[in-house]
Amino acid sequence: MNDKFDQLAKGLAQSVTRRQALKKFGVGLAGMALACFGLVGKVEARNPCLHSGAPCKRGKQCCIGVCNGGVCG
Repeated sequence: MNDKFDQLAKGLAQSVTRRQALKKFGVGLAGMALACFGLVGKVEARNPCLHSGAPCKRGKQCCIGVCNGGVCG
């Protein structure tokens, strides 16, 4: 256990140039942006919900989760 901690500490203590740090930061930021935009579209496409006033058969179809008399509301 202590060996793993020592290896982690040594890895974090190594110096990194500004260029390397900015490159890693930029790659991470770009990855987060792509993940956010990519996942939003997939989630909406996979689980489209019905807004209030739309005809429904069960509560899970409605965005608010309530289907009263065949209408989301």
